[in-house]
Amino acid sequence: MAVRDTDVEVRGSALAGRRVVLGVSGGIAAVDTVRIARELRRQGAEITVIMTTAAQRIITPLAVRWATQGEVITDWDGDMEALNTADGVLVVPTTRDTLASSLHGLQNGPLLMALSVARSRGTPVMMVPSMHIDLANDPITSELVDRARTEGINVLWGEEAEGKRKTPDHETTVATFCHLVNAQKPQRKSIVVTLGATRSSIDDVRFIQNYSSGTTGFAVANDLYRHGHDVTCVAGITTATQPEWLPLVIRAPEPKQMLAELKALSNDRIDAWIHAAAVLDYVVDSPAEGKIASQQGGLDVKLVESEKHIMALKEPCKDAVRIGFKLESGIKQKDLIYRATAQIEKAGMTAVIANRLEDLSDEEKPRGYLVDAYGSHFILEDEDKMCDAIRTFIER
Repeated sequence: MAVRDTDVEVRGSALAGRRVVLGVSGGIAAVDTVRIARELRRQGAEITVIMTTAAQRIITPLAVRWATQGEVITDWDGDMEALNTADGVLVVPTTRDTLASSLHGLQNGPLLMALSVARSRGTPVMMVPSMHIDLANDPITSELVDRARTEGINVLWGEEAEGKRKTPDHETTVATFCHLVNAQKPQRKSIVVTLGATRSSIDDVRFIQNYSSGTTGFAVANDLYRHGHDVTCVAGITTATQPEWLPLVIRAPEPKQMLAELKALSNDRIDAWIHAAAVLDYVVDSPAEGKIASQQGGLDVKLVESEKHIMALKEPCKDAVRIGFKLESGIKQKDLIYRATAQIEKAGMTAVIANRLEDLSDEEKPRGYLVDAYGSHFILEDEDKMCDAIRTFIER
């Protein structure tokens, strides 16, 4: 089927079926409205845009209508019905005038009306300011932002650059907004995701390490965060790009260090654990101090079995949902399922996602198999299906 230039590639379901009011005020960052709108649509949002008069001097309603494929309100004669059914309001960019006018109850345009309706109905609102650094640092601006946050409005600042507080990139903005909207839903949980590779030192400059980019763990954490869950990542060595919007990523590159972090977290109320990290099965017995001299012939390094994290956490996490990952090689599918089931029984897991090393590079093979405590298994065709399955286990 031909792809139209107005179409977008759906990359997630965090806003599927959600009605979003996108407010655009008159900052120069309004030029990014097309990117913001299309990113919202990639998460499944249905969008109604409200543009201030000043915003229309920077970007045309025609361009915004192309990007949203939805209603664009520019004056009081627009269709305001969307205000009655909005699941969230995102104002980007937010000028100080818009922020101040909203907090003081002014009604000199449809956008301020939308913000007033959202406030009265408890609809989630996120404002993304963009302004010159002197204006951003003005104590009055700080007072306005503090008051907005006190009233439950999420204010998302970008970094300072070129003498301005610019808006964050469109992916960060939309991911944060997804979390805000979905955090209102029931069954939101506190979740720990482990990810990445781990290493063990041979000496102060050399180490052994297994292969893991962290791609899978970050994908799972990103999906759960966008769906409104409270996500903490404990990450080893990663080469995959870390989503900037994840609220807490604890770095723990060595197996013992990672386990210590996990045990500390287990003292808090954690509802679910996703064990996606590639933890070394064997570590160096006695790392040398300093640097072992080179050109000394062969080097024997004694490896000893390391502590299994999923077993060490069995008792502290016994009341939580626990999903593990199991990678095997050179075995049949039925044996893979059998070993995954055995791991569930031994470590007290809720489910395990199992796959074979030789299948990972084969696009015709599934991403893996979800095995539950009853031995039933389900084919996970791709990464999206894997994330959906994990989220289902956690939310049910």
